[in-house]
Amino acid sequence: MPHLPELTVERLRPPALRQPPWMDLLLAGFFVALTVAEQVTSTAPRAPWQLVLAVLAMAALAVRRQLPVAVAVLVVVSNLLTNPQGDFAILLSLVLVAFSVGFETDPPRSGWGLAVVLLPFLAVQLPGGVEPSDLAAAVVFVGGPWGVGAATRQRTRRAAEAMARAELLQRDQEDAAARAVAEERTRIARELHDVVSHSISVVTIQTQAVRRRLDPAQEREIEDLARIEATARDAMAEMRRLFGVLRTSGEQVDLAPAPGLGELPALVGRTSTSAVPVTLHVEGAPVPVRPGLDLAAFRVAQEALTNAAKHADATRVEVTLTWTPAMLTVRVQDDGQGAADLSGDGAGQGLAGMRERVALYGGAVDVTTSPGRGFTVEARFPLEEPR
Repeated sequence: MPHLPELTVERLRPPALRQPPWMDLLLAGFFVALTVAEQVTSTAPRAPWQLVLAVLAMAALAVRRQLPVAVAVLVVVSNLLTNPQGDFAILLSLVLVAFSVGFETDPPRSGWGLAVVLLPFLAVQLPGGVEPSDLAAAVVFVGGPWGVGAATRQRTRRAAEAMARAELLQRDQEDAAARAVAEERTRIARELHDVVSHSISVVTIQTQAVRRRLDPAQEREIEDLARIEATARDAMAEMRRLFGVLRTSGEQVDLAPAPGLGELPALVGRTSTSAVPVTLHVEGAPVPVRPGLDLAAFRVAQEALTNAAKHADATRVEVTLTWTPAMLTVRVQDDGQGAADLSGDGAGQGLAGMRERVALYGGAVDVTTSPGRGFTVEARFPLEEPR
């Protein structure tokens, strides 16, 4: 199973957040302005160096995501050195940095960050004695935001892992579908090789027979037929080389004729059981079709019956061939359990192969399914060559 990369909250952020985002800049600017306003309106204003330190601490909130513990230390030091009267701006910033430490860091670093904020907050209460209400205030004022941040980080991490697994599963399914399509195309090419090779052999034999029946005086006709025969033999040699490229290791040439719709009744008979009867219906008058199309239509019915047996959990399957002068329709319907979609089961790859085969002859495949209502596969083959 592919290994999931380690996921952190930072991995969820776009690269732009490596620098302070505009919201953090606005928030830091708000705290700086609030600090300056308190200095202006205070009855006991800070010394100039204290004001500079407080402003720097508030400005540092812009990078609290990138340096949560360092910013927390700076804000706490500023609170201890410049805020003996408990002005609102710096105290409120303690809430913000406590949340940031919980959300932006993992244990044990987040625990150290909490201690950096919480312990000095309690220490300033010691000279007057620590009351239970002071502890409760510390928990609510500092521990609460830190706990919310840590819990939010965990939820965000779990969401990120779920997203990564879903993306990985989707990639695996796409790769499997692509491999299935490639394998099916190779299989189609091998089967069409047999069909085309047989047709070329027939052309060669018939050309040779006609040439031998000609009068010796018909030299030009004999030469033309000899060239046709030689071209056909060259094509056969190329087809054998092509098969050497397409065949898998150890595969031998299949001497059996390619199956077609004439073998469909036998296939239905082999597939039908007492538990799952399979019936074949033919509508309209069958017409001769090209060998490749005949093979493709048989393979579509075969694949649909295989899917019904493996995935449908059906009690009845119907195969219907509908012939018209312009169209052959192959329809396989079952009364099985159906599915909400076809992306997650083996049937989906088989359907991809069906579509490849039918598209080769200018046709289309429709699949309809819903939970509890079975599958219906319908393949349509045009019987007239497109012009």
